[in-house]
Amino acid sequence: MKKLLSLLLVVALVFSLAACGGDNEDSSKASSKASKDKEIKPEEGAELVVWEGADKELEFMKEIAAEFTEKYGIPVTVEEVEHTKSKERLQQDGPAGIGADVFAAPHDHTGELVMTGLVLENAFTDRMNAEMLKSSVDAVSFDGVVYGYPRAIETYALYYNKDIFKEAPKTYQEIIDFGKEFTNVNENKYAFMWDVDNAYFSQSFLAGGDGYVFGNGGTNKDDVGLDSEGAIKGIKEMMKLKEILPIPSGDADYQPMTALFKEGKIGAIINGPWFIAEARESGINYGIARLPKFTDGSTPRPFSGVRAIFVSAYSQYPNAAQLFADFYTSEENLMRRYEATGQIPTSKAAAEEEVIKNDADVAAILDQAADAIAMPSIPQVGLFWEPMAAAYGAIWNEEISVEEGLKNAAEAVRNAIKEQE
Repeated sequence: MKKLLSLLLVVALVFSLAACGGDNEDSSKASSKASKDKEIKPEEGAELVVWEGADKELEFMKEIAAEFTEKYGIPVTVEEVEHTKSKERLQQDGPAGIGADVFAAPHDHTGELVMTGLVLENAFTDRMNAEMLKSSVDAVSFDGVVYGYPRAIETYALYYNKDIFKEAPKTYQEIIDFGKEFTNVNENKYAFMWDVDNAYFSQSFLAGGDGYVFGNGGTNKDDVGLDSEGAIKGIKEMMKLKEILPIPSGDADYQPMTALFKEGKIGAIINGPWFIAEARESGINYGIARLPKFTDGSTPRPFSGVRAIFVSAYSQYPNAAQLFADFYTSEENLMRRYEATGQIPTSKAAAEEEVIKNDADVAAILDQAADAIAMPSIPQVGLFWEPMAAAYGAIWNEEISVEEGLKNAAEAVRNAIKEQE
């Protein structure tokens, strides 16, 4: 979620979620289970600075920091820094010795964090491999080396108003047919809406037609697939929805979309697990389901991602920082984090927790994740967002053809890559 994230995996999330937990008497138990991981002792006189996002995530980080201080006697200062901004901030503050020791970041920043020398390797890879979903560990790895500490997985799905759609639409054709009668622009009533010119959310259309950002599972910068035959097919499917969403892309934006959905004026939207709490609080009669299939039967393939924490290469206390990251991402603490934030844990054992198994909303997101494709994590992914957003806007507003719009975006990314070399 370009806007969110974040949040998103290096391979599609496939959830064969068998329990592998065991008992955790306290948050440090997970470390002792990974006998192959080297013993790490914190530096004498260590003090840590941790960067975390806002709201519930920040509150929980402060709670964990206090517990870590109580256990290890290491003071921890938690500062609010949005996880999508931490990379740029650390590039400035790290060399000056005033940056974070541990910081939050989305997984698609991993490649750039590694290539710019901003992060240390994960010191507890045996525990990660034993306890975490493989896809989540892969997401925070680069060239086969694990760097990040995964903590939450996310993708997006279909939220629908049960008072408008009695059952979740199975195909976009159902939505189009219904929207011909329901949609009324003058009354701000729409059968369906999503953040059209957001390259994160519209990726489900491009990938559903077999288009792709980078080849070889998102790892080959020399194979840009934004103007491939599959990409063109997928975006032409997307454009069929213009009939029942006849507004400029700038009006089909995230904030007005969520506001109208909560007011009961939109039948269905595309959104992620971060919206669950807001939807519940609104009191709307909603459900969550897989994204509808294309009119030709193809399956949309949304982006997925991982929220993670990393240890700064500039930390004066790397041992203490690694211990904190390990402490924070224990199975027990990730379940506590889920209960505090609603973000789905990356641990294998989480799927067997009753609080998750019995949550229909979370189960629906996990179901959708089976069709998700990971956001690439190579450094060049940062060159993709703006050209593609511009292309989506121009295509949707019918300022340019699908073919030409995608070609422009692909060429912009290819040229930007060449300029970096």
